[in-house]
Amino acid sequence: MSDVTAIQNLVQKRLELKKEISKIIVGQDDVVDQILLSIFSGGHALLVGVPGLAKTLMVNTISQALGLNFKRIQFTPDLMPSDILGSEILDENRQFKFIKGPVFSNIILADEINRTPPKTQAALLEAMQERSVTIAGHNYKLDLPYFVLATQNPIEQEGTYPLPEAQLDRFMFAIKLDYPTFAEEVEVVKSTTSDAKPTINPLFEAQEIIDFQHLIRRIPVADNVIEYAVTLVGKTRPNSPLATDYVNNYLDWGAGPRASQNLILAAKANAAFNGKFSPDIEDVKAVATGILRHRIIKNYKADAEGITEEVIISKLM
Repeated sequence: MSDVTAIQNLVQKRLELKKEISKIIVGQDDVVDQILLSIFSGGHALLVGVPGLAKTLMVNTISQALGLNFKRIQFTPDLMPSDILGSEILDENRQFKFIKGPVFSNIILADEINRTPPKTQAALLEAMQERSVTIAGHNYKLDLPYFVLATQNPIEQEGTYPLPEAQLDRFMFAIKLDYPTFAEEVEVVKSTTSDAKPTINPLFEAQEIIDFQHLIRRIPVADNVIEYAVTLVGKTRPNSPLATDYVNNYLDWGAGPRASQNLILAAKANAAFNGKFSPDIEDVKAVATGILRHRIIKNYKADAEGITEEVIISKLM
């Protein structure tokens, strides 16, 4: 199959995928789009939203529609690295045997990741970056495709361990989940209080998703689009040659080079989803907020004046 045919195939499969997901998930189109962009770009996503917005159900539904294995890890203050990675035990023959933890799956939902101490948060880092884990000196490869979706509750911060910047940077997207509209909430209540159980049909196989990830990386990008992405990221860095007075006033730190890489990868995926064979500047703009939101650090002045990350990013484009 040529790359042109493969992109046309991806457009069709994405429409079918969204239709399948909408059997259970009402609304939240932007959130689903960004999660799919992350998966097909080979990245991870951080989902920020209050409890009860169907984050777990959404990830479970998406994994079923993609035909992938799904595991949920509820992060708690007493969770240890071995609880998620697995551990070695002595079997009946007095030989050490490795029992795999829940991290060995295609899609991992790390629920309330900021509830667990840094030691356990860090256990996910190698899995996210290297697609492998090292336990007792042995390296174990994870099944591909591999995708971590972590959730954070923005309200309750008591007794939490905020994610370090190095780990936040590993997430391709930070996705904000808002309350549903009135009409959507009516639909949610109707569907969840009845006895009907829609069936989700798996539309992909694991290898097919990996092939699409390689396809997206093969998409050519014009130099001016790459330069626009790198310039956009450069503008977020206070006291750099590209920074404006606005950025110098309201930001302490800007985004690193990983943001530029992710902007281009996500722009390629966005272009492919829309049937285009190369991304343009509009594709970069379409994904910029989700990719830069968690990579810029506001100062106290921005907080005092109620200026959000989204406002700052919109001023840069």
